[in-house]
Amino acid sequence: MTTSTQKMVEKSIDSIVQITTPYGSGSGFVIGTLIVTNSHVVNGLKQVLISTKTLPKTIGDVVYDDPAYDLAFIRPPKTIGTQTPLELSTSPISDGDGVIAIGHPYGLNYSTTEGIISRASRMQGEVEYIQFDAAINPGNSGGPLLNEEGEVIGVNTFIIQNSNNLGFALPCYTLQEALEEFLALNKEDIIRCISCKNLIFEPTIQNDYCPNCGVKLDVAKRRREGYKPSGVVALIEKILGSLKINVTLSRRSQRSWRFETDTTRIDVNYYDNGVVIADSALCRIPQENIEPLYDYLLRENAELGRLQFAINENTVYLSYIIIDSSLSEHYGTQALRQLYKHSPRYHKLLIEKFKALEPKFDEFE
Repeated sequence: MTTSTQKMVEKSIDSIVQITTPYGSGSGFVIGTLIVTNSHVVNGLKQVLISTKTLPKTIGDVVYDDPAYDLAFIRPPKTIGTQTPLELSTSPISDGDGVIAIGHPYGLNYSTTEGIISRASRMQGEVEYIQFDAAINPGNSGGPLLNEEGEVIGVNTFIIQNSNNLGFALPCYTLQEALEEFLALNKEDIIRCISCKNLIFEPTIQNDYCPNCGVKLDVAKRRREGYKPSGVVALIEKILGSLKINVTLSRRSQRSWRFETDTTRIDVNYYDNGVVIADSALCRIPQENIEPLYDYLLRENAELGRLQFAINENTVYLSYIIIDSSLSEHYGTQALRQLYKHSPRYHKLLIEKFKALEPKFDEFE
């Protein structure tokens, strides 16, 4: 990556958004006062979690959902200030032009790849796309495809599986048209019909059918029904709610949650094998005082009851582990309350008494 490209990416990166739903995560970018992403990223939800380098995780409202062009617009709760706001390109694009894709593939935040336009116009069904060879993966969806001047030329939308870097982006002129149509209505909660392509004000929809052409609107049904957890997932979220934890903000996927204490963070994960693990990374093992540290952890394990210390590689965790069939609201609430209470205390004690090291986290997780 050239120095000029690096500088351009550094200026643009404040406008790159991470989007999280119970169904997965994706990318987006700020244009004006709106966040642009794909319809399949928001997955029919009216609200999603958004975050940027300057905006902590918060709830954004999906004000426009367009499955016809796989576009969605999100209204953040406040304007996202950026060092260099992204602009839509007005220049023509050609085969062989250099491009840059920025996003969050597989949750690897703010990943940047370079490539070229393989084909400036490639039809897929009724929609025209830009084909390019910059490497993108699940999680890149909804992020911007930039030209070498840092202007948005497209919205990264899909790849062909098991191919060698075959990526496709919705062109910026299609995005510009959608933005103009949406803003002209001066309303929110807008859906585009996938059949007749008309924009529909959601409150006018009856029984999830398009009032213009009569086609069934799956996106209207999903937005109406929302996300409804069930079974063990619903029980875990009930326990978190009883501890006054904002479940929506802590939800990372359908089976993963993360929330913070004053000095530590706690992850709760429900695995396919039926195991539920809630844990907090307290510290890393120091190079000295290891034996007294181990002795202390073993003594404390004998007294902790439902919680226990565990070591993975060089990180010490305080954990609560249980099989889903044994999880109950009463005892699960007790255990998580203890984890929330004790993890900051043990974090401080292990660092001060045994000179343990602070745990390491991704800066933007």
